[in-house]
Amino acid sequence: MDTVTESATAPVAGRRVDQLLGHYGESHQNPRNEHIHFVAIPLIMVSLLGLMSAVHPWLPYAFVAASLVYYARLSLVFLLSMALVSAIGLALVEAMGAWALPLSAVIFVAAWIAQFVGHRIEGKKPSFFEDLQYLLVGPLFVLSKLFERLGVRW
Repeated sequence: MDTVTESATAPVAGRRVDQLLGHYGESHQNPRNEHIHFVAIPLIMVSLLGLMSAVHPWLPYAFVAASLVYYARLSLVFLLSMALVSAIGLALVEAMGAWALPLSAVIFVAAWIAQFVGHRIEGKKPSFFEDLQYLLVGPLFVLSKLFERLGVRW
């Protein structure tokens, strides 16, 4: 690997976002578990927004706003990326229309089952069992793997 690519993706020690991703990555080493997470995490995100919209139409927007405050404290790149991902998720929920609740419920349960299967394969418990903030770090983990492939520094 050349030095330009290494410097673009090498984590900066001490940054909170890198510490969180490092800790999260410790329980996501198995490639099968990672692949499961790459599919299940986005599905959980969309389904969660769909479930929230069934409670109140503004609830998913409030949740996205609160999560973006969290991401803003970690990284501008992740903030902008999660704003885009969240907008896509909200649009998908709107597109589901009257099917949002039943589809979201099925997707939510199936994706969480997949996550736990992945952790069974990994042999390690999910990070959020230690700290609930890792529920918000999971999407960043997926994005960080994509960014590493693209040479984007977060």
